[in-house]
Amino acid sequence: MITLSKISPLRNHRRPPKKAPTFHTLGNTADSSISLLNLLDLSIENRSEELTLQSHARAQRVGLTQHPLVAQKLIFAFCRFKRPFDARLVFEPLLVKNAHICNTLLSGYGKNQLFLESLELFREMCGGCVLPDDFTYSVMFKIVGDLGEVFHGEMVQGMGLKNGVVSDTVVGNSLMSMYGRFGCFDDSLKVFDEMPLRGVASWNALISGYLKANVDGGNDSLLFGYRLWDYVKAMQNDGFKLDAYTVSSLLSLCGGDGAEVDDCRENYCRGREFHSYIIRNGLDSSDVLDSDVHLGCRLIDIYSKNGQVHVGKRVFDRLKLKNVFTWTAVINGYVRCGEFDEASVLFREMQLRDGVGPNKVTLVAILPACSSAIGLIGVKQIHGFATRRELNQELSLSNALIDTYSKCGSLKYATQVFEHECIYKDAISWGTIICGYGLHGHGQRAVNLFDEMLQRGVKPDQAIVVGVLSACCISGLLNDATRIYDSLTTIHQIKPTVEICACMVDMYGRLGKLNRALEFIKSIPVEPGPSIWGALSSASALHGNIEMQELAYKSLIKIEPHNCSNYIALSNLHAASNRWERGLKKLPGCSWISVNSGTHSFFVADKTHPCSELIYATVLRLVSTMKLTFCAPDFVYSSD
Repeated sequence: MITLSKISPLRNHRRPPKKAPTFHTLGNTADSSISLLNLLDLSIENRSEELTLQSHARAQRVGLTQHPLVAQKLIFAFCRFKRPFDARLVFEPLLVKNAHICNTLLSGYGKNQLFLESLELFREMCGGCVLPDDFTYSVMFKIVGDLGEVFHGEMVQGMGLKNGVVSDTVVGNSLMSMYGRFGCFDDSLKVFDEMPLRGVASWNALISGYLKANVDGGNDSLLFGYRLWDYVKAMQNDGFKLDAYTVSSLLSLCGGDGAEVDDCRENYCRGREFHSYIIRNGLDSSDVLDSDVHLGCRLIDIYSKNGQVHVGKRVFDRLKLKNVFTWTAVINGYVRCGEFDEASVLFREMQLRDGVGPNKVTLVAILPACSSAIGLIGVKQIHGFATRRELNQELSLSNALIDTYSKCGSLKYATQVFEHECIYKDAISWGTIICGYGLHGHGQRAVNLFDEMLQRGVKPDQAIVVGVLSACCISGLLNDATRIYDSLTTIHQIKPTVEICACMVDMYGRLGKLNRALEFIKSIPVEPGPSIWGALSSASALHGNIEMQELAYKSLIKIEPHNCSNYIALSNLHAASNRWERGLKKLPGCSWISVNSGTHSFFVADKTHPCSELIYATVLRLVSTMKLTFCAPDFVYSSD
C-alpha cells in the first residue's frame, strides 16, 4: 500500500547533522533545486546515464530527495536508462507521493516490461491515498496490452468505471486500442459506441482494431455486419478527415499480398487512391509525407510489391527526410523486383551521399542482391561490414547469412555463422541450416541437426519438418524420414500438411516404391494436392510405370482443369504409348533467337533452317561432352 507513513530506511541516508543548518536559506534551497533540475534535464537530453547518477548523488547530498520535481525527473531518467529498481529506490522514501510521480514510475515499469510490478503499483494506488487519474488508466491499458492478458484489462476497466474516468476520450481511445490488440473487436466497438465525444484518434483506434481482427482471421459476424471501408466512410461523414495515421494503417491492406489476382489488383487500386488523397489534401507538401517516414515507406512498399518500384522511387525522391527506414524500403523494393544492380547502387549511395548507416534490416534486404549480382564475394563483404558494425550477432541477420551462404554453395561459412555468431538460435536458425545441408545432399547431417534441435528443446514447425524430410528424400534416408513423419502427431502435435505428405510421396517414388506411395496417398489426412500427384507422376515417369503415371495425370487434370501443362503431359504419355484414340493433339512448340538483328525460329525436329546441319552437329558435340563429364550415382531401386 502507498501510504504517507511508508518510509524507507534510505530516507535517512546521508542526512546532514542536526547541528548543521539546512541549506542556509530558503533562497539557496530554491537555487539548488533549479540547478539540479537543469542538470537532470541535461542528462536526459544527452542520454547520459553517468550524469543521472551524479544528479542522484547530488540530490542526496544536498537533501533534495523529497523534492517532488527532482524525484519525478530522477525516476523518469532511471527508467529511461533501464534502471527501474533504482527508480523504485527514489520512489519508496518519498513522504508525499502524488499522481504525477506514481504515473512516471508506472510508465517506466511498462517501458521496461515489468508488467507485474506495474499491476502491483496500480493496486497500491487504488487502495491508498493517491487515486489514479486519466493518465494512469491510459498507461495501464497500454501496459495490459503489452502483457497480453485480457482479464487484467477488464479489471483495470472495472476500476475506471468505478472512478468514472473511462468516459474520457483519451482513456476510451486507450481502452479501444487495448481490446484491438487482443482481437476483441466487439468489445472495442462497444467502447466506441458508448463514448460521448470522439476524435480522429477514436476512429483510428477503431480502424486499427478492425485491421487486427482481419489479420487474425476475424469474420463478418465479429464485425456486426460492417466492413472496414464502411467505417472509413462513416469517419468522413462524421466530419473527420483521414490523417497520416489513418492513411498509413489503411495502406497496410493495399500491398500485393492478396490471395487472388483480382484481390491484388483491387488493393493496388486502393493504394493509388490513397496516394491521390494524400496529394489532394496537401499531405505530401507540408508536414505529413515529408516528415512521416512511416507513410512514405508504406507507399514505396505498395508500388514495389506491385512491380512499380520506379514509382516508389519517385515517392522516395520527394521525401525531404530520408532515414534508414526509407532507404531500406526502397532498397528492398528493388530487390523484390529483381533489380539487384540498382539496389546495390542505392546501398552505397545511402552511406556516401546521406551518411546513413544501414541497420540489420537493411543488411538483410541487400543480401539477396549481393548473392545474385556478385555472388559469394558480395555476401562476404556484407558479412564483414556487419562484423565491423557489431551487427553480425543479430538473430535475423545471422539467419539471413546462414541462408544466403547455403544458397551460394558455402556450407562452411553457413556453419560458422550458425555455430559461432548465432548466439541465440531460434527455430528459424535451426530450420535454415537443416535446409542448407539438405540442399547440398548432406541428408544424414541434416537429420542429426534435427535430432540435436529436439534435444535442446526447440519445437519444430511445419517448415522445419518439410526441410528435413526433403533432405531425407534427396539422400534416400527412408528410415529416418518414416521415423520423423510418424513422430509428428504422436510427439510434436503437428498435423501433416500437403507439403509434408508430398515429401513422403517423393521419397517413396524416388526409391521405386510406387505402390507404397499410392497407399500412402490414400491414407493421408489431407486432400491430395497438385504437389502430391505431381511427385507421383514424376516418379512413375522415372520408373516407366505408365498406369501409375496416367492415374496421376488424371488426378491432376481433375484438380487443375485449367492447367494446360497437365493435358500436354497426358498427351505425350499417350503418344509415347501409341494411344491416339482420345483425339488429344498438341501443337508443336516454337523457339526463336535474335542474332545480328535477325530472328530465327525453330520447331521440334525442324530441318528447314539453312544452317540446320551445323546446328545439329554442334548440339551432338554438346551432348557428348555432357555425357563424358556427368557421373550418375548408382541407385538400387527396390520393387514392390
